[in-house]
Amino acid sequence: MRVIASLLLAAGLVLSTVATAHDYRLDDVRVSHPFATPAPPGVPHGAAYVDIGVEGDEPAVLVGARSPASETIEFHDMSMDDGVMRMRRTERIDIPAGTLQTMRPGGGYHLMLMNLVTPLNEGERFPLTLEFAERGEIEVEVWVQGAREGSGDAADHHH
Repeated sequence: MRVIASLLLAAGLVLSTVATAHDYRLDDVRVSHPFATPAPPGVPHGAAYVDIGVEGDEPAVLVGARSPASETIEFHDMSMDDGVMRMRRTERIDIPAGTLQTMRPGGGYHLMLMNLVTPLNEGERFPLTLEFAERGEIEVEVWVQGAREGSGDAADHHH
């Protein structure tokens, strides 16, 4: 009986590890831990973050994204300019070969979910399709998490 209990516990630990890791591959592009921060009712927009690594010799270019969670998705880049936070829309996100583009709340690139269809509630998940020039599309699952939790989980997925 003890052996069976130990085996069940070990299987549960393995399955929970697999369940928390959500990395995706499209050829030599690795998409890691897509997450969005909660957006309560009445808030029309949300933000999603994803890490994109290029393991090959050719750069990747993210040129589009879509999800049933919002009407449209824009790429935004946030930066500080003379002590003022500025956000600008960009048409694409270039990821050089051999690098990792890390998206996190508080600065840099993010995916702006425009005109949310429903609120983004912590603990929920939704599909997101990313389109790369020259490589095609990949569908990932976005987890809705608090900014700190999502950022920490994403950082833990890089080996």
